[in-house]
Amino acid sequence: MPLRLSILDQSPIPEGLTAGDALRNTIDLAQLADRLGYHRYWLAEHHGTPGLAGASPEVMLGPIGLSTKRIRVGTGGIMLPHYSALKVAETFSTLSGLLPGRLDLGIGRAPGTSGAVARALQRDRRQPAPDDFPEQLSELLAYFSPDAPSLFPVLRSIRFHAPDQIWLLGSSPQSAIWAAQLGMPYAFADFINPEGAAFTKIYREHFQPSPTCPKPVVAIATWAICAETDEEALRLSASMRMTSLMLFRGQLIAIPSVEKALEFLKQEGLPIEMLPAGRRILTGSPASLRTALETVAADYGAEELLAVNIMYDHAARRRSYQFLADAFSLDQT
Repeated sequence: MPLRLSILDQSPIPEGLTAGDALRNTIDLAQLADRLGYHRYWLAEHHGTPGLAGASPEVMLGPIGLSTKRIRVGTGGIMLPHYSALKVAETFSTLSGLLPGRLDLGIGRAPGTSGAVARALQRDRRQPAPDDFPEQLSELLAYFSPDAPSLFPVLRSIRFHAPDQIWLLGSSPQSAIWAAQLGMPYAFADFINPEGAAFTKIYREHFQPSPTCPKPVVAIATWAICAETDEEALRLSASMRMTSLMLFRGQLIAIPSVEKALEFLKQEGLPIEMLPAGRRILTGSPASLRTALETVAADYGAEELLAVNIMYDHAARRRSYQFLADAFSLDQT
């Protein structure tokens, strides 16, 4: 079965533009991805950063879903600890009615922000929020099952319409174990942790079939920037590399121009392809990048790859996904 190609969008905010500009770029890119034949378009959730506009991915699913025709749309993901399970169930039940057959709910445990902002997101700040993600997740899944009314009798007459697919996201072995135990599709964040091939192996070995997912399903999300030449793709990656370095040093910035980023990276004393440390950033021309992506997917045993990129120039970002679609011979319209 050929590798499915999808997109994970973090809605980057280029320096000098606004969050509104970034969100409009997200809708534009989703429409392009739909025409190019990408399998799904997921939106990330981040809070308290001047460089990423996607604080409420669920808000964007309606506009994106209604302005596209065939691509699957969803979240990569909803950071469940910030919400009540019931509220998430209600939101995605509503969206399921709006986008039948095309909606994914990707669920994550990470805060998607700093500890201080995560605390500010909590309604009750008198004490730290409980670490009860497994219980939250079980409750959420129960709302979409026939046994949901037993949770709260007052909801006996409510039917929650389940998204077409519910995924568990992760970047650690614990998420792999939970996904296996619950019989859920598993999406691994290689762009956060490039050492996850062993974790997806654990997932496959311990997978328990469920009514909605009878066999293990693995997708990986990885950095991927494509351009006409290997050299140009590497150059375009400078903006994201500088943004990541500044993040690791506790400085949040809007996405810098390529020229500004290249000048900054010169001061690091290392080749650009080695920055930042601990990240796998795949760049290249269409042919070379396809080979690299297929190699990484094979290491994970993944059936699907979600390409992630942060770029300063939206037109260059569009071209990157166009080049990838051509390289993988997607069914374009």
